[in-house]
Amino acid sequence: MRGLICGPKVAACGLVLSTWGIIMLGMLGIFFTTHSAVLIEDVPMRDEDIHQDTNPPQRIYDLYNKVGYNCFIAAAIYILFGAFSCCQMRLNKQKEYLVH
Repeated sequence: MRGLICGPKVAACGLVLSTWGIIMLGMLGIFFTTHSAVLIEDVPMRDEDIHQDTNPPQRIYDLYNKVGYNCFIAAAIYILFGAFSCCQMRLNKQKEYLVH
């Protein structure tokens, strides 16, 4: 069958993993863009970001937003991977239908 790259189990596993990735990274993106204090350790900041800023919270908030947008981009990549896995599952079902 044309376009068939992986089997049904690998496609199902890819769909489950991409679903989890979309949920997890979507939630992390939301929490980072709302500047959640719990995630401060995951923000890549240096001492200059804190001490040499005239408007201290703004630079930190910009870093929070940057990490949040990166999470949304990664979630979008997981959406593409999930669509690919879904297509592979359908192709495997068609192959199974044609064989039997």
